Amino acid sequence: MSDYILSCCSTADVEQSFYDSRDIRFLCFHFFLDGVDYPDDLGKSISFDKFYNAMANGADTRTSQPNVDEFTNYFTPMLEEGKDILHLSLSSGISGVVNAARIAAEELSEKYPDRKIYIVDSLAASAGFGLLMDKLADLRDAGQSIDEVRNFAENNKKKLNHWFFTSDLTYLVRGGRVSKTAGFFGSALNICPLLNVDYEGKLIAREKIRTKKKVIEACEKKMEELAENGLDYNGKVFISNAHCYEDARALADIIESRFPKLAAPVQITSIGTTIGSHTGPGTVALFFWGEERYN
Repeated sequence: MSDYILSCCSTADVEQSFYDSRDIRFLCFHFFLDGVDYPDDLGKSISFDKFYNAMANGADTRTSQPNVDEFTNYFTPMLEEGKDILHLSLSSGISGVVNAARIAAEELSEKYPDRKIYIVDSLAASAGFGLLMDKLADLRDAGQSIDEVRNFAENNKKKLNHWFFTSDLTYLVRGGRVSKTAGFFGSALNICPLLNVDYEGKLIAREKIRTKKKVIEACEKKMEELAENGLDYNGKVFISNAHCYEDARALADIIESRFPKLAAPVQITSIGTTIGSHTGPGTVALFFWGEERYN
């Protein structure tokens, strides 16, 4: 058994079975659906189908990150167990949650001076965050120390590639990612923007592509271009989706046919309620290890 705990935020958008099998702990964000506060608890409080159907029908959604007190209450039992902690946060380019985690860690370090509490800004989101945690669990299980695993995370997190698209521009317009004018004409012209997460962990619109079929093909081409070893990529691939499994499956099928050396079948997960509140239904995101993000 390891002498430290791997931890992350619920915004890694993987299932409870993943956390259980990989021995990773997580802290929930919060979301508000028509003013009612719920934990982002992997679809337990509200199913993803119910959540995205509500969004599609015009429900108001907002999100809230864990505060310092929540992190303190979350970390304390681990420290009481005599464990060190390596916690990765949702990208600072998307949320300020890393600051709350760091403040809690600093305060707890005074109370538990013999314990290590490391906070790492993942610069990742959704199942890309989950894919990073999966790799760190591999390293821990191989016997690497908390310092070795932290160093790997810091040195390699920008190699985690995120590419995604949406078939509904409503929520990108609402969040300011796309202008109202561009959103109007984009919807009229059936444009599905291709976006990624840049080197600062921010969401950036990269290309305007007409039709869903073409943007799915464009995602796969980005993987051919950027994946470790190109078509000989032998790592894992995660795909997350917001109430559009068929689109995610279509992308997964292309990738599995083009990359014969994958370490495992493509894993498809649901985009959770925090990330989904900002992307909306109809979003598909692809994650793989590849070239370091530099812009």
